[in-house]
Amino acid sequence: MTDCLFCRIVAREIPADVVHETDRTLAFRDVNPQAPTHVLVIPKDHHPTVAALAHADPDLLGAVVRDVSAVAVQEGLATEDGVEPGYRVVTNTGPQAGQSVDHVHLHVLGGRDLRWPPG
Repeated sequence: MTDCLFCRIVAREIPADVVHETDRTLAFRDVNPQAPTHVLVIPKDHHPTVAALAHADPDLLGAVVRDVSAVAVQEGLATEDGVEPGYRVVTNTGPQAGQSVDHVHLHVLGGRDLRWPPG
């Protein structure tokens, strides 16, 4: 999809601060961070929402979630065998939820106390 911002990042047409990459996923820092650590983890293949990805390619959804964990460990938000100090994973689906890019992406947020309920 040539008009998709994240597809263009995957194609390296738009620069990004990449922190983790596999053959199927890409993780990069959010340009408008909402926490000291704010990384987006995306599948390289275009899927508009997490539900669409779950239906089309559940194995890829699993890979995205595994890479969320890898990013959390790499960024010091979790240990290899636990959750300390902790992090939040968010995905937005649809305009009412605040999805601004129609390419599924999981936000990995941490590095500060994250209260509930969120904003």
